[in-house]
Amino acid sequence: MITPLAALIPLVIGGGVVAQTVQLAPKQYHNLPLGKIKPAGWLHDQLMVQINGLAGHEHDFYDYVAQSDWLGGDSYYSDLEEAGSYWFNGLVPNGVIMDDATIMGQTQQFMDFVFANQDSTGWIGPEVFDLSKPRYLWGRYPFLFGVMQMVEYNSSLAEVVIPPIYKFVNVANSMLKNGTGFEPWTQTRWGDFVIALEWLYENYPNGNEDLLLSTMELIQENGVRWSEVFQPQYFPKTATENLTNPFNNVLTWHGVNFAEGLKAPAASYRYTHNMTELLSSSQGWDQVFEYHGRPSGIFAADEYLAGLQAVRGTELCDIVETMFTGSYLYQVIGDPKFADRVERIAYNALPAQLTGTMWSRQYLQQQNQVAAMNMTPDPFPTDDSYSNVFGLQPNYPCCTVNHPQGWPKFVTNSFVTTPDQASLIHLYLGPFSVSTTLANDNAVSVAVDTIYPFSDTLTTTITADKAFTYYVRIPSWVSKGTIAINGGAEVPVAPNNGLHAVQVGAGTTTLVLNVPPEITLESRPENSIAVHRGPLHYAFDISRNQTVLTQNSMQPLAVDLQFLATSSWQYAIDPSTLQFHSNPPASGALPSPIFDSGLPPLTITATACLIEWGMAGHEWADSPPENAACVGQPTEITLWPYGATKLRIGEFPVFSSNSTN
Repeated sequence: MITPLAALIPLVIGGGVVAQTVQLAPKQYHNLPLGKIKPAGWLHDQLMVQINGLAGHEHDFYDYVAQSDWLGGDSYYSDLEEAGSYWFNGLVPNGVIMDDATIMGQTQQFMDFVFANQDSTGWIGPEVFDLSKPRYLWGRYPFLFGVMQMVEYNSSLAEVVIPPIYKFVNVANSMLKNGTGFEPWTQTRWGDFVIALEWLYENYPNGNEDLLLSTMELIQENGVRWSEVFQPQYFPKTATENLTNPFNNVLTWHGVNFAEGLKAPAASYRYTHNMTELLSSSQGWDQVFEYHGRPSGIFAADEYLAGLQAVRGTELCDIVETMFTGSYLYQVIGDPKFADRVERIAYNALPAQLTGTMWSRQYLQQQNQVAAMNMTPDPFPTDDSYSNVFGLQPNYPCCTVNHPQGWPKFVTNSFVTTPDQASLIHLYLGPFSVSTTLANDNAVSVAVDTIYPFSDTLTTTITADKAFTYYVRIPSWVSKGTIAINGGAEVPVAPNNGLHAVQVGAGTTTLVLNVPPEITLESRPENSIAVHRGPLHYAFDISRNQTVLTQNSMQPLAVDLQFLATSSWQYAIDPSTLQFHSNPPASGALPSPIFDSGLPPLTITATACLIEWGMAGHEWADSPPENAACVGQPTEITLWPYGATKLRIGEFPVFSSNSTN
């Protein structure tokens, strides 16, 4: 349920001038400060793999970070100047939730350097060292997000960082009034600035309410009108390369801009109190997955929105930005559809786009991906032939510096509180630990012991000084979930708006939640199907060979990899024969890294047969053939969790094995 809108409150200020101060429309749920939630179990291991991989070492060798012009160096890849701030935004939560002193030192040094070199106008960023560079606002927003997280973790920093932030807000306000600082990317990503300004407004207004509101209004007025972009009559319902964009800014259909833009109307709703903006974000979210969605949870955008065909690509930045947007929209709107989607993306699309060790990443991921190589020609109308190679920076570097925010922000948004701070909600299911203080000085700790999504059971131990209401999200796919409290009998879960309430007493309470899924099928183009069980999407993992294409001269683990299929993949499956198999680890601990070929403990088998299924462009799979006929005898194949596959078929033609007998 949406909280009723707060009214505008008149305020008389000096000189008798009457202004309007705004009470921001309340969020439905509030995030916990950075550091209160930590990953546990296999998820802690996954974050450790990330720190030990590319993300944790970019500061050591990767030019766009190690020699970043944000730090006075000479390395940058775009006048947008997002490389350093992207890295900072993602590594701040990485370091804190993993208690990594090295990363925390790097991010502290980054922030300190930026503020120490702020110029007299209030501007922050590389342009203070090179006055010939254009000054665009967009690249500052990820930096502000990083600073916000650092202040949440250590509130004593506010005394140092809030004044220079206001100096920047002042110069940004002046630039917006003068029509400077804006280019097409800034016009699309204005919602991120509004979120930062609202954070100041709620936490550190310091008498600057008028400045903050004025800047919010100016950035929205100068930006893309996302509420119009999301209207059904304008929304692109197919791949966009042959469509005429009805807006002045073609970048409205750019995948990453879209992922960020989805939260912009909801952000502006908080100060405008215009309910249509809130509804617009929800509508845009629904439409992008209806017309461009993938069984892996994400939507297709091989630079621009790309329709439903399984061969089209999705950018890694789309994934991490959509996850963050979904978390924000859940907190503002409260609809569980956002949480369901973010969890599916995290456990499927995100790990599929990185090698298991997380030393190499793709720019574009395909739902049906039968090779990862330099494709000439390639199936991506506006991205180049190197886009689906696993490497250091295939196609564009942005995903190298931006992808590290995915996992840690999934962790930091996995628990939220009610607005009165009296109740705690476990939102994203998985292994976590939480230590926080709720309202009335109620010190609460939570430990979730599970290998979910690789099992169906979660055991949660809650210790509280005082009684309170604890909530756990029940995913929409759950039909036979049960919960047992303190060793009592299992009772059916009874979620309200996706949340099951538990009355927790003072002391220790133990919950055992069981969420057994059914195998479900999703209809896809050409009468093909995708296979799901609970939060996991399943795909045929194509065996592959590996060739190192390039190796970084400073870091030998940073390699570009080519994967080619070494076995047949042209299978149709009989959906009536799908069988689920669980092989839980005897030790209780999952192998590491879990998202790699043959390692997850869950599989689904299917009766399949080889069919005539051609290649398009010689290097990628054609669309799944309709009414496919077997060209060989039925056999059994194994489907694996999609995130563990690097070459795969995730959308299958179908056949009936009975008709072949």
